[in-house]
Amino acid sequence: MTFADVEAAMERLDDPTVVKQTPVERSTSLEAMTGAESVHLKLEHLQWTGSFKTRGAYNKIRTCLEAGDVSQVVAASAGNHAQGVALAASRLGVEATIVMPTVAPQTKIDATRGYGATVELVGDDFRQATQYAMEAAEGTDAEFVHAFDDPAIVAGQGTLGVEMARDQPGVDTVIVPIGGGGLISGIATALEELSPSTRVVGVQATGAATVADSLAKGSPQTLESVDTIADGIATGGVSELTLSIIEERVDELVTVTNGQIASAILLLMERAKQLVEGAGAASVAAMLGDDLDVEGESVMPLLCGGNVDMTMLRAVLIHALTQRDQLLQLRVHIDDRPGKMAEISGVIADHGANIQNVRHERALDDLDVGEAHLIFQVETSGAEHAANIIDSIADHGYPVDVVNRLT
Repeated sequence: MTFADVEAAMERLDDPTVVKQTPVERSTSLEAMTGAESVHLKLEHLQWTGSFKTRGAYNKIRTCLEAGDVSQVVAASAGNHAQGVALAASRLGVEATIVMPTVAPQTKIDATRGYGATVELVGDDFRQATQYAMEAAEGTDAEFVHAFDDPAIVAGQGTLGVEMARDQPGVDTVIVPIGGGGLISGIATALEELSPSTRVVGVQATGAATVADSLAKGSPQTLESVDTIADGIATGGVSELTLSIIEERVDELVTVTNGQIASAILLLMERAKQLVEGAGAASVAAMLGDDLDVEGESVMPLLCGGNVDMTMLRAVLIHALTQRDQLLQLRVHIDDRPGKMAEISGVIADHGANIQNVRHERALDDLDVGEAHLIFQVETSGAEHAANIIDSIADHGYPVDVVNRLT
């Protein structure tokens, strides 16, 4: 897979109703937090389907049409590739069947069907869905469109690298999330030609990280199961194609935890006014971590996906708010007598905090007869506000603990 393949893909992606050039936005907040000279967010999550995946899918299907008569395609995906294939197939007049894991977010299932594809829910993860889809395509006229293990897919994703080089000529570092490796392989190929001095950094979720191990062992390694809130990069493995390109053209690898990804999602909402999914926030999470130094550099983190599952978003926000002490669960030890709840509630109210709910706990081994715990869930403005509330409760003579503080 060479830059010439990327150039050919650029020519094929000539329909702006399928793939558009996405904007870049500077973030002074991230510059201040990281010490970078400049941070330019590549907003690929604003693509028509909410992710970069249409680039590769359209290039693949159109390449197949140029080579012969293709009337049907089959693909497997947790969501973003599914939508990319569905939209590309619809625009090119080809029927599409997409196999998605049973745990795929409903929003992504609905969106894929909305683009005209037939959706089948099979398996517990991406690998099981892929195996079923490949077997279903065997012996038929349908073309299987792999999510990353295909030169045409990689070349299509490489068109994003061309855009990034044009958006910010001479950028010092680009940061790209890695699932199966198709995206970073394409981008690294484009940048090797157009901006060879640019450092290409790949980011994996710790619960789905396979690239470092694969490079160390010299062949693609897979995980039996993945554990990450970033379902867009939860492939659990790379291919020989993508691994070889990563080894040759990617400069550095880092991993990020679920907690770091959650914090990055919230930060992007607050500071950049951008709502992205876990995979899309991984690049910013890497910037804010300890393993990547971008001080004094011009940096372009790629926000590659914005198809947020609302249930996951709620969990992410709760986690991030808890981490910031903006959502507290306080356990207050009391003598179980009338008026105690009202008194402590008044202390919390005096600080302008909102009590979401409160409950009594009496049947516990560490409580004597006539004693109880009050468990308050409280919204605060942050760590200082929370500390003032806790101190005031203690000053009123009540032992108090934070029972949901993350370590």
